[in-house]
Amino acid sequence: MAPIPESIVLHQQSGFLELVYAGDKRYKLSFEFLRVHSPSAEVQGHGPGQQILQSGKRLIRVERLEPVGNYALRPVFSDGHDSGLYSWELLYRFTQQHETLWAEYLQNLQAAGASRD
Repeated sequence: MAPIPESIVLHQQSGFLELVYAGDKRYKLSFEFLRVHSPSAEVQGHGPGQQILQSGKRLIRVERLEPVGNYALRPVFSDGHDSGLYSWELLYRFTQQHETLWAEYLQNLQAAGASRD
């Protein structure tokens, strides 16, 4: 079971979600990272291999964060995307695998001839 953040802060100006865990462990995930890795079917598809590469999200904003019960957050992004439920487990996995996931995303963009802009 993944830890639950003790504090969650939206840094609107810098474009990051900050998660603070026990022991003052702090992690920042960019709004762009969260958007392109949304767990929604719109991004992940409905099964393995059906992911839809997201591009042009460099300047994306999180307009608000909505709690979902005691198990997740639902960000509302500036492009209208609001169907991703980010569980505590998913957010913690993102903090632990950020570098690998981001590098894979950038490689996929390049292979597709797409851009972050």
